[in-house]
Amino acid sequence: MAGIMAAAGLHAQQNVGFRAGNVVSPVVNEDNTVTFNVHAPKAHKVVVLGDWVNGILPLKEGEGGIWSGTTAVLPSELYTYRVNIDGIIGLDPANPFTKRDVGTTFSYFYVNGGYADYYQVHNVPHGTVTQTWYHSDATGTDRRLSVYLPPSYDGKKKFPVLYLLHGSGGDETAWIELGNVPRIMDNLIAKGEAVPMIVVMPNGNIGATAAPGETADNLAFRPVMSNLIPSNYKNGTYEASFQEIISFTEKNFAAAKGKKNRAVAGLSMGGFHSLFIALNHPSSFNYVGLFSAGLMKKPNPDIPVYSNIDEKLQAMNVKLFWIAIGNEDFLYDINQEFRVKLDELGVPYEYHESSRGHLWCNWRQYLLLFAPRLFK
Repeated sequence: MAGIMAAAGLHAQQNVGFRAGNVVSPVVNEDNTVTFNVHAPKAHKVVVLGDWVNGILPLKEGEGGIWSGTTAVLPSELYTYRVNIDGIIGLDPANPFTKRDVGTTFSYFYVNGGYADYYQVHNVPHGTVTQTWYHSDATGTDRRLSVYLPPSYDGKKKFPVLYLLHGSGGDETAWIELGNVPRIMDNLIAKGEAVPMIVVMPNGNIGATAAPGETADNLAFRPVMSNLIPSNYKNGTYEASFQEIISFTEKNFAAAKGKKNRAVAGLSMGGFHSLFIALNHPSSFNYVGLFSAGLMKKPNPDIPVYSNIDEKLQAMNVKLFWIAIGNEDFLYDINQEFRVKLDELGVPYEYHESSRGHLWCNWRQYLLLFAPRLFK
């Protein structure tokens, strides 16, 4: 048995693919430009495709088949990118750091000196992230959620809770991996900018029980946009049954009860969910955040969750109703129409408009603005 295990270990080590040479990519320069270096000696064309403004960067071939190029100055953020080598798009072979967004994996890097400082690990007290399952009577299944517990969590003192919801195609890992929630919360709390809180991040795809690869389907369930998952987000089940998540949280964690100790917020599809969760559970939340909310002009009024919207809006009594969106977001117009409705109905809210579109850089920044407003 020992010989078999040793042989298996050797075979696995061979699969690592040790790399010759000393190519470093990306290189974040002192002036916040970023240089990419890709070893592709047989390539005819190499282009970096990134999520920054004007994020198409053709590289030029140099000595030894190293293709290089440098961006303009980039604002502080976490950036994702891929490399196109002669029409084949993949990861940067010199960068071991990757993130999955829906069904695509990206290489990534940080540009420091601003927002990105909150997204990284610093020498501050660290919270804990746990992933656990709760039973949903509404779906007849067990469903997974992620929970951030603040550094001072000891199971005795009770903490307020932010329920933070992902977007279409995301899952209970999205805010952890792409939103950098544990690092953001650790750093906000350490700086005294946010009160210690629990952050609960459920899976909002009611037709799936957990993230791809984490369900009983194992690898047969592949990452897809939520409109391709049976029972997608427009049928009201998730919003109507959200009390199951609250009850589970308050039973299994040291979560403070009552409206004043609860907030709900979400991005895109999660913004849509957050709105209707708040409207249909008016005694449950004192803080509501819509981040680039995936609103619909006319949700199906035959579904009780989506009926009598105007009346529910006028009855909503919260301490903070916060709406944010980028001015290039494809959902910008419908969010402005929603603001007109709120103004006509006399519903108070705060509005934050950023630049750019439907991007994680905006949603992380919105969380940085929203979380410090909670439970004070």
